Amino acid sequence: MTPKQKTSDFASIYQIKVTLKGSKPPIWRRLEVSGQVTLAKLHKILQVTMGWTDSHLHQFIIGKTYYGEPENESGSNRTFSEKRVKLHQLPLKEKSKFLYEYDFGDSWEHEILIEKIQPVTEGSKPPVCLKGKRACPLEDIGGIWGYEEFLEAIGDPEHQEHEDMLEWAGEDFDSEAFNLEEVNHFLKKIG
Repeated sequence: MTPKQKTSDFASIYQIKVTLKGSKPPIWRRLEVSGQVTLAKLHKILQVTMGWTDSHLHQFIIGKTYYGEPENESGSNRTFSEKRVKLHQLPLKEKSKFLYEYDFGDSWEHEILIEKIQPVTEGSKPPVCLKGKRACPLEDIGGIWGYEEFLEAIGDPEHQEHEDMLEWAGEDFDSEAFNLEEVNHFLKKIG
């Protein structure tokens, strides 16, 4: 523990809002996570919460520092191991923002806003998703632009790719759907 860290820093709950950058209307989730969570575990939490399949590389960018899998390089910047860094150890406070990028090809950037840092209470059971809006885009759809084109195609029965896109996504795909209970069921398994 460094001299500036208090014991209470270790027993904190971070309320964060995760927003998929460029999504209109916004695709977002509000979560509570422990200050003890490593960035590697936060990655798993974000995958479940957003609806991704963990099929691609990812990284966190906090200030000018990159965290991810150590063998990955981000341009000229060294990537530090996400397994060794806990949320409470980072220079983050309420209203701080940082980036989580998933799938370097499609470049899904998520802005993470620290809304609150609060003490752990007896009823706290992070990780938990408090709220969210809209379905996560499908994997390998071509980034935010590909997703916009996809939504246009499935929303217009006259569109030349309408049938192909519905077949690929499944007839029951609903861009407005978000199942809070299902997300929290899977988050309990991460614990």
